[in-house]
Amino acid sequence: MDSRYESMETLRNKCAACYRQFNKMEHLVEHMRTSFHSGHEPMCGICRKHCRSFESLREHLIGPLPKQECKNIFNIRGCRFCLAILDSSNTRRVHEGRCQFSNVNSGLISRFASMGIHDQLDNYRARGTQVVALACKMVGGGSDGSLDMCARVCIIDEYENIIFHTYVKPPLPVTNYRYESTGIRPEHLKDAMPVKQVQKRIREFLCNGEAMWKIRPKGSKARILVGHGLDHDLDRLQLDYPSIVIRDTAKYPPLMKTSKLSNSLKYLTQAYLGYDIQTGIQDPYDDCVATMRLYMRMRSQAHRKEDYPLASDPQNRNNFALSRQRELERMNPEEMLEISRSDYYCWCLDS
Repeated sequence: MDSRYESMETLRNKCAACYRQFNKMEHLVEHMRTSFHSGHEPMCGICRKHCRSFESLREHLIGPLPKQECKNIFNIRGCRFCLAILDSSNTRRVHEGRCQFSNVNSGLISRFASMGIHDQLDNYRARGTQVVALACKMVGGGSDGSLDMCARVCIIDEYENIIFHTYVKPPLPVTNYRYESTGIRPEHLKDAMPVKQVQKRIREFLCNGEAMWKIRPKGSKARILVGHGLDHDLDRLQLDYPSIVIRDTAKYPPLMKTSKLSNSLKYLTQAYLGYDIQTGIQDPYDDCVATMRLYMRMRSQAHRKEDYPLASDPQNRNNFALSRQRELERMNPEEMLEISRSDYYCWCLDS
């Protein structure tokens, strides 16, 4: 086989999503079996390459070693926040003005929140399924003050209204109030709500009359819970909640680093929303707003509708089964991409 034929054969075995090339068709099939490419992946608006995360897409467009053609176009017509490609530089400027958020209002509201307890949980209890965001601020316990204990919690609705805000009395003595970042003083916790009472009120609100074991991804009355690093927050509140209704910006694959590690909320807010948080004394309301805005941005993506969008759906489980190897090898790359499905739940499916 001459080199020209090998080149043509390799080109034929080019992944229709990420554009990797393989010497043999069986290698491309194996790649598709494990890559879980789908229309839910972030995609370059210029060359249509699929990326595993928005950080990968950002590197493709403006990273240290970008695709030069895409970089040149992006510099003129690309939005640096949502990474969309617009029709012209003028359109891009108008779009970016709308795409960039401000934290002016959230800072004002958070200052009002700090003045006392806001408890609207009962007013929201009778409403249907909603999306809410939760954030906590921790003080230190233990002999060296390194044990995280929740001392303040905030919950907002999808319109950024405060539903619940309170100081929380930790179960152990506080040895480090971490005032420089939390702004919490001993007098804030003197008559604060005990953590067990906070836990009970939040659990009842989130479940919304639904038994925990009955909660399902669709058709449930339970509320979708948004946050960043929610495992830690819920653990400090001693609260269990089903993962199927949790939307964590620290664990959502499109928002993670190319190394599949979590990005900080501070970075995500600056990169994708266009403003800074967590400077000086930090307020849980600001964190709630940032995670809710990130969630709404991810949820509003216009992806192609599919009857069974996940690889875990029973109808898709055998799409790339070893028993179909010969049949798959006769497909072209576009046909394989057509039957490939995502291995994570895309938040666009919540809309």
